[in-house]
Amino acid sequence: MAVCGSRTHIGNFVGNMTARCLQCSLSVKSCSVSYNKRGFQNVTKANISLGNKGQPNNFMLYQYFKTNVAKRRTNLNPHKGFGLEGFHNLSHECFFSGIASASNVSSDNSKGTEQIVDVVNSSEAKISLQLNSGSFYLPHPAKAKTGGEDAHFICTLTPAIGLADGVGGWADLGIDAGLYARELMSHSLSAIQDEPKGSIDLIRVLEKAYVRTKAKGSSTACIVALTEGGLYAVNLGDSGFMLVRNGCAAFKSPSQQHGFNFPYQLDCNNAGDSPSSAMVFKITVVPGDVLIVGTDGLFDNLYDEDISGVVFQAMEAGLGPQMTAQRIAELAQLRAMDHTKSSPFSDGAREAGFDYHGGKLDDITVVVSYITE
Repeated sequence: MAVCGSRTHIGNFVGNMTARCLQCSLSVKSCSVSYNKRGFQNVTKANISLGNKGQPNNFMLYQYFKTNVAKRRTNLNPHKGFGLEGFHNLSHECFFSGIASASNVSSDNSKGTEQIVDVVNSSEAKISLQLNSGSFYLPHPAKAKTGGEDAHFICTLTPAIGLADGVGGWADLGIDAGLYARELMSHSLSAIQDEPKGSIDLIRVLEKAYVRTKAKGSSTACIVALTEGGLYAVNLGDSGFMLVRNGCAAFKSPSQQHGFNFPYQLDCNNAGDSPSSAMVFKITVVPGDVLIVGTDGLFDNLYDEDISGVVFQAMEAGLGPQMTAQRIAELAQLRAMDHTKSSPFSDGAREAGFDYHGGKLDDITVVVSYITE
């Protein structure tokens, strides 16, 4: 994941399109990062009616688990049986991994923007739903030894998923932004567990995690929870999520960027964006829907139809969510290394006036959740 400290420095991408640059004032003991910021006060709401459309051998981490919206407590350890005993275990109900624009929706990437998405009749949504989820992570090959800069968690007691993508540009200053991403997600998970039962506030969760994170660096953040009302999500930056229904993309969270390859981000110096700048989503869902949450390593390299196509084929083959996540991540990495085909990243580069072809090699985190009764 890349960043540029000012839109006036967008020309820095000509030499190395995929690298992130930081505009810093350096001293022996500190680094300050300046950003061009913009604020908005308006809140937009969007309502969507969705019909059924036509069907259109690297370092690996994964976890498979089930979550229930009824929040039934369990004493089982979800790590057992998956070779993950060495991972940071925040609770028996949670897993933490950190080794290391929507169609028909109006959005201006504004501060505090809320999207209310009605995809089914409200009476149909009054059923108990659960998430059957799996994750898969492929760090950038050059960062495999340190585990990359992505981090994610999955929580079963309060059904929620979170991920963060550390800004790679900090490496130029000798700082591993993956540490910031991991600490941010660790605190997010703890904050979720502290939320009152039945009244989770994800903006409050993100604010607590942001204040408690002390590592150097910056990152994007995306947290999605399953509540009795459906999916409830907050997203800041160019990580995000999409919902697949009947083999087609039903909804995708818009990317928040100040400029090309310059996403919104939370930052250690309080000089970046604030948690209140995150977009908020409330989405009704039904059994059979598939949720995909990922970092920009996924969405920069695969188009919506690529992702929904893999999901459709996986469902037809009876594959579980972890294997589906693995297939999506591996396809994204394959496209990232292909310099001959267009990608969402190359499309954005050309729209910004750059001559760039192919995908963008990056850390890739994919979390897939099957929504079932």
